[in-house]
Amino acid sequence: MGFSLSKDPSGVVIVGVDGQLIVGNRQELKQKVLDALEGGTRRFVIDFTKTGYIDSSGLGVLVSLSKKVREQGGELRLAGLNEDLQTLFELTKLDTLFAIAKTPAEALAAF
Repeated sequence: MGFSLSKDPSGVVIVGVDGQLIVGNRQELKQKVLDALEGGTRRFVIDFTKTGYIDSSGLGVLVSLSKKVREQGGELRLAGLNEDLQTLFELTKLDTLFAIAKTPAEALAAF
């Protein structure tokens, strides 16, 4: 379980979520994105390729981050959701709030 940050050549920060996004680690994700935002990054892709589960607090932190990034003139995209996570975003109507791509490469290409 953990988070990895990398920056692609165009300056987009890719945040990899490894394992689960739950109440126990959501603050760590939030802090990493906020730190990058304070450092001047305005474009983010959160990569869920290695993520099996997101709880309600995890969804809440994603909504909060999306709002903060937009307030700063930035953009937050999601990528790599498995079938269960895609269904979760559709059921909660969060698929209308987030730009969701099948792969991180697709999300990067969409900026």
